[in-house]
Amino acid sequence: MNDSSDIEFAKERSWREAKEIDDAFESGQIDQAGWHEAVLAIIEPAYLSASNPRAQSGHSGDSDRWRYARSLLADALPGDGSFLDIGCANGHLMETLTEWGAEAGIVIEPYGVEISAPLAELARARCPQWADRIWTANAANWLPSRRFDIIRTGLDYVPSPLRASYIEHLLNQALVPGGRLVVGVFNEERDQHLLERQVASFGYTVAGRVTREHRHPAIHYKAFWIDS
Repeated sequence: MNDSSDIEFAKERSWREAKEIDDAFESGQIDQAGWHEAVLAIIEPAYLSASNPRAQSGHSGDSDRWRYARSLLADALPGDGSFLDIGCANGHLMETLTEWGAEAGIVIEPYGVEISAPLAELARARCPQWADRIWTANAANWLPSRRFDIIRTGLDYVPSPLRASYIEHLLNQALVPGGRLVVGVFNEERDQHLLERQVASFGYTVAGRVTREHRHPAIHYKAFWIDS
């Protein structure tokens, strides 16, 4: 790989496939529904065929690497409250973030929503105590029956041109007034803040951020948040 390809692979192993899907959407070859179907065609079989809970949530490392890469989300928690994990996959982040929050003296009540019906069913089977808190839906147009104090999402869950409307939907339909919308964890060059700048261009103020070094020296694990 050349240097740029090496960085893109370190950020996202399926970056070539993801770029092809994004290009097809932006050229009009597929619509939003087709975009989600194409992304699911990559993610769903990979996650469902995995042999451990981390890989079923899209992480290739062991439990120590999982904690290192994801536990910075505990630093994004503003305090006790209900917590919605968008794209919850098999529920593993719901489990572990609840534990990491408790270690910091923060009590969260975890909920999840997952676009993949088989993955949502896996999450309910793995976390039966929360089975009635895990929904199958596309968060981009989902109207939940309640609102949440804290929501975690990725912005790669929708096509880039739809990110502004996606954030607006979550703030207006899913987050409580005064709540926190957390974006992450994502991988990005350590000296770039492209995703933050994109969100700021939508008219939102980034209220805070957390970062952690990645194994690749050019990259950091990152998360940031908007307070409503």
